[in-house]
Amino acid sequence: MKKHLIWQKTVFTCFILTAVLSACSGKKTKPAVYEFVNITRGTLERTVSSSGTINPVSTVKVLPQMSGKVEKINVDYNDPVRRGDILAELNTDMLRLKREQQNATVIKARANYELQQINYHNQQILAQKNLISEFELKTSKTTLDNQAADLAVAEANLKSIDTEINQFAYITSPIDGIVLDRRINIGDTVVDSSSSNTSAIFTLAENLREMQIEAVVGELDVASVQKGQPVRFTLESLPGRNFTGEVETLRMVPVVSSNVVSYTVIIRVENIDGSLLPGMTCAVDFIVERAENVLMVSNAALRYQPTNLSAEKIADMVFNAGLVNMNDEQRQAAIERRAQAQAQSAQNQGPNAASGLQGLMMGGGQMRMMGGMRPPGGQRQGQGRNGPAPVVIRNLWYTGDDGKPDVMQVQTGISSGSFTEIRRPDDLEGRQVILREKI
Repeated sequence: MKKHLIWQKTVFTCFILTAVLSACSGKKTKPAVYEFVNITRGTLERTVSSSGTINPVSTVKVLPQMSGKVEKINVDYNDPVRRGDILAELNTDMLRLKREQQNATVIKARANYELQQINYHNQQILAQKNLISEFELKTSKTTLDNQAADLAVAEANLKSIDTEINQFAYITSPIDGIVLDRRINIGDTVVDSSSSNTSAIFTLAENLREMQIEAVVGELDVASVQKGQPVRFTLESLPGRNFTGEVETLRMVPVVSSNVVSYTVIIRVENIDGSLLPGMTCAVDFIVERAENVLMVSNAALRYQPTNLSAEKIADMVFNAGLVNMNDEQRQAAIERRAQAQAQSAQNQGPNAASGLQGLMMGGGQMRMMGGMRPPGGQRQGQGRNGPAPVVIRNLWYTGDDGKPDVMQVQTGISSGSFTEIRRPDDLEGRQVILREKI
């Protein structure tokens, strides 16, 4: 009786398991629906982005050489000037009065000197006749020398006043250029450049047909910037227009702000049509590397990975795809390494072991060449101080003839941020790959 009950329970349990398994096997997984993208051919650039300010290549600040009141201004903003042109004039009324006073001082000093000359000459005659002592003769000579010195000082002071009247009172342009800034008006009082309170009254630009951009580049990107590198920049004030320039120099003095280190890069640009104005801000792209007529694919396709496949299945498919691009020796070595990794994973039975094996088999982003092939040559420009962009192996998923996802491995080159170059295989133009799964 007891055996009969045990047999009935066993049959009932098997029936339930059979029903569950039948239900599970009858449940169908909904197939994934994909969005596709084609591998195309075009131009790619690897760039470093920054911002900067446009300024003239050379500016000169004009300071007054004497103090006085502004009586006349001959130029205004944006006026072209030539070297020696009078920009402004200072009032000289007080200087002319000082000149008259100093001229009288010169006349008086000259009269005293001439009188002492006659006196000294008479003293010399008396000394020859031994009518005066040598001390008296020496005293007369000293007085003559003092009078000569007083005359020289008076004449120098008169010449200084004449210089102020005829030169310093007229503020002239030291260069050929254009007036960028004017800081004075008629009636203002200016202070000469020797005073600590002085400031520039005019700012002149030597040439606005050649400008420069002062761009700020972070320490992580500065290694990709070098002299002679082509630059492209845009202005918010001139939408739709692209301008070009060239790196002139990299200033080695670091600029630290909020613990962020950056460097100033000077970019030389041409301003033939005069559309670039001093002080404009611009968005700058340093062209580190450029490749023309190359295969490229969306970065989203390179990041895609099926969600309806297990990690082990994906790892197997990626591993087999990698074998296609290897020679016999490389293929055999890869199979042996995988077998060793599987054995090690089974032995360890740790949570990290499975992920390590999966990473070995996935092959995505590995820094290796496909089948020992070297990257092909092509129309490439610019390679920063760190050389060209690294070549890595990435995965691209596609659907086979049966509609099921499959994977291939490609050798990638430079990336623009949205698209990445495909260097190997080079016969994939127009090939359709999976971009993402539709929700």
